[in-house]
Order: sequence, then C-alpha cells, then structure tokens
Amino acid sequence: MWAVFALLSAIFAALTSILAKVGIEGVNSNLATAIRTVVVVGMSWIMVFITNAQSGLTDISRKSWLFLVLSGLATGASWLCYYRALQLGEASKVVPIDKLSVVITLVLAFVFLHEKFTPKSLIGCFLIGAGTLIMVL
Repeated sequence: MWAVFALLSAIFAALTSILAKVGIEGVNSNLATAIRTVVVVGMSWIMVFITNAQSGLTDISRKSWLFLVLSGLATGASWLCYYRALQLGEASKVVPIDKLSVVITLVLAFVFLHEKFTPKSLIGCFLIGAGTLIMVL
C-alpha cells in the first residue's frame, strides 16, 4: 500500500510544480509559498479531524516534537527555495534538480540512520544524478 501512496505523492508533486509555475506568475515567491502553506495546514488539520487523530497530540514525545519541528523548518526552507527557483527558472529544469533530494536522502539515510547502500540504490543514485545533468545541461 505504501507504493500506491508514494506514486500518488509523485503525481501530486508533479501537479504542484506545474500549478505553482502558472500560479506564481506576477506574485512574490515568498507570498506564494505562504499562501500554499496555509492551504496545506488547513488540509492537514481537516485530515487530522476526519481520521480522529487529534487525541494523539498529547502522546507525542519531546524528541518527536523536536524532530517534527525541525522537519517543518526544513520543509519551509525547501518550499521557499523551490518557489523562488520556479519563479526564476523553467519547471523542466528546476524539478530535476529538486529531485536530487532522492540521492541526498539516500546518503543522509546511510550516514545518520545507518541504512544500507545496495548495488541497486547506488546504481539508482548514479542514474538520477546523470539524468539530472542530462536534463539540466
């Protein structure tokens, strides 16, 4: 089931890029990011209440709070940079560079989470990196 959600995530991320590129025309990229963020926050809280997950709020540990807040800060920084890049560049060039996050994530997972690099993941990293260079140059 995770693969279905991952595929849906990729589809929605692709739509995000196209819709954002059209939407930020003539709009400050930081303002556009703030508008997008308000929509995401609202949608997230709606899902929390639909799934009745709000009761778990008090059960979250300090460590989880810390890392969720740090993750939120990283997401915000990513979105601000992404929207500015989309405003300045072509979506067909910005998006492949953004997807280098896959390679960076694999490296960080290896270093910090002690996940293993496999021949398959190494080949995948190389292909993503090479594909990004081919698309951007």
